[in-house]
Amino acid sequence: MYKGAVAEVWQISETGPQPPWVQQAFAENYLVWLDHHVRILMSGLQPSLTKNLQTGAVGAIGGGFAGYAMYELGYPGDYLDVTNHRVVSAGKFAKQYQPLA
Repeated sequence: MYKGAVAEVWQISETGPQPPWVQQAFAENYLVWLDHHVRILMSGLQPSLTKNLQTGAVGAIGGGFAGYAMYELGYPGDYLDVTNHRVVSAGKFAKQYQPLA
């Protein structure tokens, strides 16, 4: 949980388990391994690709994108919080997130 709400997270790992949403994001190139880190297209991740397309967050005709900082980098051991669209270090994750009972 993050700030009292359930958050869906993945601990970034090249060899560890991947939830279905992570597998789908890799298949659609929203997550891409570059050397030993992952490039993350945050606007392409949940809550909904359809919603992102409607608002123009994923792209536009002619290749334009809505906003800046489209990509973030994550390193093995970091956590990708898809619910809140953020990458946090393991240390910050331990301090800011609470496991579900």
